[in-house]
Amino acid sequence: MQFIKVAQKGHVTTITLDRPEAMNAINPRMHEELQQAFDAFATDANQFLCVVTGAGDRAFCAGSDLKAIAASDVRAPYPRNGYAGLIERFDLDKPVIAAVNGLALGGGFEVALACDIIVAADTASFGLPEPLVGAVALGGGVHRLARQIGLKQAMGLILSARRISAQEGHRLGFVNEVAPAGELQAAVERWTQDILRCAPLSIRASKQAAMRGLDEPSLADAMRNQAAYPAFAAWRASEDAVEGPRAFAEKRAPDWKGR
Repeated sequence: MQFIKVAQKGHVTTITLDRPEAMNAINPRMHEELQQAFDAFATDANQFLCVVTGAGDRAFCAGSDLKAIAASDVRAPYPRNGYAGLIERFDLDKPVIAAVNGLALGGGFEVALACDIIVAADTASFGLPEPLVGAVALGGGVHRLARQIGLKQAMGLILSARRISAQEGHRLGFVNEVAPAGELQAAVERWTQDILRCAPLSIRASKQAAMRGLDEPSLADAMRNQAAYPAFAAWRASEDAVEGPRAFAEKRAPDWKGR
């Protein structure tokens, strides 16, 4: 990998956008590397959780590398799962946390919104400035923001191209936690440890049920159809579904296998 770093610690994969000199802006090669990294995470049975962050302390990701775009005569297509190999990865039922350490603008904001949880440094900021350069936030930004914080608040950000603070993002509801910049890693670690205490297949079934349920016509349909969701069936037939009640009855910590 040239423009990202991938590290594994226990059951956690960390993907770091690694172009701090360019505010971690994403160029065509970086898109392909991110696609490969998320593919590897998705298919690794021993990896339960992913953290996405940016190198340095200035930016999580400033979006697309406009200099690279301007210098090329041909617009490179996005990888199979869309922008950054993530924003159209609708079948990923493992949880993903965005550790936003600085600017998250344009495509960088869209990457964060595609994650399940956003933990932000108090120095971070967010925005969809695409209209300022004659573009549109079609990497999921306009759609996810409207679904995650409500239409009027989303339209205010989308149509004004304003940049807002992490604190404002928390007030609006798309940021889960704001931490002092020097404590961001510790805050993310708390989230990962809380998630890892849970049965991994239960987490995947929960995520899939929540996301697919939003696409159902009604609450009644979501509850009626959830047993047919793949992650639900995998959880119900798993060893972990037996281990949980057994460990509780034996008054010991469960030994999750992820199968």
